[in-house]
Amino acid sequence: MTAPEPYEVYAIRYATVARRSAENFIGGDPHESGARMDYFVWLARSASRTFVIDTGFNAAAAQKRKREFLRSPAEGLRLLGVDAASTENVILTHLHYDHVGNFDLFPRARFHLQDSELAYATGRYMATEFFSYAYEVDEVVAMVRNAYAGRVEFHDGDANLAPGISVHHIGGHTKGLQAVRLWTRVGWLVLASDASHYYANMGEGRPFPVVANVLDMVDGWRKLHTLVDDPRHIVPGHDPLVMQRYRAPSPTLEGIAVRLDAEPTA
Repeated sequence: MTAPEPYEVYAIRYATVARRSAENFIGGDPHESGARMDYFVWLARSASRTFVIDTGFNAAAAQKRKREFLRSPAEGLRLLGVDAASTENVILTHLHYDHVGNFDLFPRARFHLQDSELAYATGRYMATEFFSYAYEVDEVVAMVRNAYAGRVEFHDGDANLAPGISVHHIGGHTKGLQAVRLWTRVGWLVLASDASHYYANMGEGRPFPVVANVLDMVDGWRKLHTLVDDPRHIVPGHDPLVMQRYRAPSPTLEGIAVRLDAEPTA
């Protein structure tokens, strides 16, 4: 069987914030400083296809949420030769503000989303601030409008989008969280997104506190491991170690983007 054409995969860092341990792990010490949280969007491209994974947030959202805004995700994509306005396929791992903001910068895109994520984001649990806090209602409403306009391709569980790229329902963090699996020059790679914010969440069995179902989150870690041949090729969604374990594709992109279809340094 012929292997699909490999994808180049990049993490683009666009914002950051200081954290305490209790904000990163259930049961973490509230007085102990934790790892910073970095914010990423991802780019996957092969010889014939380009996918953007998540769209980040903008400067106004950063000010509202007290995050340090480094650059527009669209600018990071431009530095890698991708025009957000011309992008045709965007995978949304879920609808939290830091993953779906800037959707308006992708006017030609078709958005890939789990059925269960839009149902969750418009359902009964959004009346409870614990679950709704990480959503922005205007962004959720806009995605409903995109659905009515025929711009959302819904998936009910795992789905192949094209040869060498698929989405996999994980849940846990939200009802409809999905990870992305890609065929690359180093084999199968998984972008975990918020299935594991940090390496330590899945590596040490320490769940992240923003969660819809802790049991599903733990089961999700197991599922991630079934999708790769080497667990080092599972990339967490917010860990600053990602910028240390992978290399920038060029000196001009140092501190901005790293190439993930490579062997990590640790």
